[in-house]
Amino acid sequence: MSKAAERMSRVDTAWLRMDTEGNLMTIVGVWLLEPRVAYEAVVERFANALLKYRRFRQKVVEDAVGTSWVDDPQFDIRHHVLRESLPRARGRSPEQALQSRVGELCAEPLDRARPLWQMHVVEALDGPGGTQSALIMRIHHCIADGIALMSVMNAITDGGKPPPVRAAKPGDGSDWLSEAVLRPLTDLTVKALDMTGRGVSKSMEALSHPRSLGAHSLGGSMEVARIGFQVINDVAALALMPDDSATRLKGRAQRVKKVAWGPPLPLDEVKAIGRALGSSINDVLLASVAGAIGAYLRDKGEDVAGKQIRAMVPVNLRPLNQAHQLGNRFGLVPLTLPIGVENPVERVYAVRARMNELKGSYQPLLAFGVLALSGLFIKPVQDAVINLFAKKATAVMTNVPGPSVPLKFCGATVKQVMFWVPASGDIGMGVSILSYGGGVQFGLITDAKLCPDPEQIVQRFGPEFEKLLMTTLMLPWQEAA
Repeated sequence: MSKAAERMSRVDTAWLRMDTEGNLMTIVGVWLLEPRVAYEAVVERFANALLKYRRFRQKVVEDAVGTSWVDDPQFDIRHHVLRESLPRARGRSPEQALQSRVGELCAEPLDRARPLWQMHVVEALDGPGGTQSALIMRIHHCIADGIALMSVMNAITDGGKPPPVRAAKPGDGSDWLSEAVLRPLTDLTVKALDMTGRGVSKSMEALSHPRSLGAHSLGGSMEVARIGFQVINDVAALALMPDDSATRLKGRAQRVKKVAWGPPLPLDEVKAIGRALGSSINDVLLASVAGAIGAYLRDKGEDVAGKQIRAMVPVNLRPLNQAHQLGNRFGLVPLTLPIGVENPVERVYAVRARMNELKGSYQPLLAFGVLALSGLFIKPVQDAVINLFAKKATAVMTNVPGPSVPLKFCGATVKQVMFWVPASGDIGMGVSILSYGGGVQFGLITDAKLCPDPEQIVQRFGPEFEKLLMTTLMLPWQEAA
């Protein structure tokens, strides 16, 4: 390995090798810009801002002992920042043409011989004389997760701060949390889930706050026992979780993808409903998503009464001030979506109850450990491990907090931001929720065979939210409070 090479972490290696025929591990985002921006201005901005992150100048090299990041000696930014024009079709709006192109790009692999990212600049989204541009971004998941990419987004906009520059330190290329997670998983396995908690105590102390527990105090012993019991329960919950409910949204994923988005919801109204129902913003949004999916399935003739489906939800595991380091540092929790509950307030309470069950759970850390382990396996074994997650869920759902005020890019205002998360294994749906500029944006990507009309689900987000808003306003004051 050359001096310039840097070993890829096990978790990032797992994401690199998770590409399948049906699902590519590419995060895709769209910015709508107004007024229009010129291609050359975008190239200059990316050269001056994005390339301060070394990872975007590095390609992936695999050898007998692993995978490395290596500076690309033939790097040319114009291989990565491309000028794009959308075909005009009769009866289609510019937004529909953009959605169609984004769906095509979601199924187009990135060139493994170059750094794994591309930006497509649509200078004239609304035709000659128009006022809008669009930027389509494709970044392989092995480079970064959603929280890290929000840090990149802020850095490349007007007035953005570049990532901190410091000399490399020993251990920078280590697996960070995976080392801490692999040890407790190993202890649990070797000791056959020793109920005394001793095997768990050492590992979990190393995992989080090694000095926070008094080694010889009664309080410390009680906390260690509690952690040990929780880990054992969470291991069992993950292992014994049944496969997800059968609906038309579940099946073998194919290469062709469809994407859709709609107008953002007012964030202030979402917060107000959350306060009125004693619930979080997440509870309100996820309940609206569950209502939209349930309504879509009912209209397709499916009986969803009393049914629920699972979504794998990423949970951030890193301090936000370390987001500039890129890479993937998140776990996963299975969240049940009560699609069969028609009463919107009851749906919020059902989601809230499930979220409360997950508080204090170590499932995100355990899932991170599974991903770290899978990065060591040969690909067929890794695929088998990942498909265990896929059988348990119908969708992947991401909720990322964005800037509260609209950003500027090359002098233009970033009017709207959308992104789509990749789904692993045979999961055929990805739901993305992003708060930005006072609104909440929903994005949906689906397998074209399992759900050929994702816009019909997206169109139901607004009405489901409005139904929840009206129902909340009609509740007795004491009950709502």
